[in-house]
Amino acid sequence: MAASSPFARHRALVTAPLRGPALGVLEELAELVLEPWIEQRPLRLSGDAELAERVAEAQADLLVVEADQCGPAVFEQPLRAVAVTRGEPTNVDLAAASAAGVPVLHTPGRNADAVAELTVGLLLACTRRLVVGDRELRQGQVFAGGTIPYQRHRSWELAGRTVGLVGLGAVGRAVRWRLRGLGMEVLASDPAVPEAPLGLEELLARSDVVSVHAALTPQTAGMIDARAFAAMRPGAVYLNTARAQLQDTEALVAALASGHLGACGLDHVEGEQLPPDHPLLRFDQVVLSPHIGGATYDTEVRQTAMVAEGLCQLLAGATPPTCLNPEVLGRPRNPAGR
Repeated sequence: MAASSPFARHRALVTAPLRGPALGVLEELAELVLEPWIEQRPLRLSGDAELAERVAEAQADLLVVEADQCGPAVFEQPLRAVAVTRGEPTNVDLAAASAAGVPVLHTPGRNADAVAELTVGLLLACTRRLVVGDRELRQGQVFAGGTIPYQRHRSWELAGRTVGLVGLGAVGRAVRWRLRGLGMEVLASDPAVPEAPLGLEELLARSDVVSVHAALTPQTAGMIDARAFAAMRPGAVYLNTARAQLQDTEALVAALASGHLGACGLDHVEGEQLPPDHPLLRFDQVVLSPHIGGATYDTEVRQTAMVAEGLCQLLAGATPPTCLNPEVLGRPRNPAGR
């Protein structure tokens, strides 16, 4: 560690993928035990007890995770802080962390640009029938049925069309400026955001494209149901790069089968994969991607920078804006959570 560093030497167990210039900052801050889950073959995601054992074996006082489970056993360890490279760290028992006096940092918006780009990609793929066209060309079916591709694959351009964003958080905002750049009118519905005042029903009725970017909560689960699909314009395009649980998939299939929906692009399905006979796979106008919205190297660079900045602030005695439980700062550790 450089002599000018104001920090005492720490030891960090890191199971999240990190990269980029800020990795050097973390190396100055702590001795890193790098075990990124995504590099393991087979993949390795730890439960609470297993992760606690790994923390103990590494003699770590800092923990950086992405998807491993952090529960009471982890917070019994002598940790100074836990950093989670997710916007919504549902894998962390925040109550247990707070009871033990361990601050938890997160990385809000670290994958917003990546997910926004994939949203645009899905929109273009399903409206311009790119996947179907690719398949036809590979299989020698360019002139299938005695027709030409120009006949089969004509579509409306996006410029001048209206898109409705359901949710205007970091991803929604990143999608908004990109679609405006394509010449689309952008509407938004989000009860938590003053600049997104439209009710859901009005947004659905006015939109040629509906793109879902809401957080999954008990209140939003299943919000895009049969009634919502029926409220969409005939021929509307439906996109979901958030969570599959936000929609009623049976209602989605019915809307596609009836022809009411013109196309659909999804980056997430329940259970992470579909059986070969799933009805969604029957539709050429559906484009699917396997939950890869945030899968860019830039996301990893960004989350590394956010973790490094947050830990540096925390260990210097400041309150990072990314701390989920700032009320524990300044309190003595209570490993037993009592």
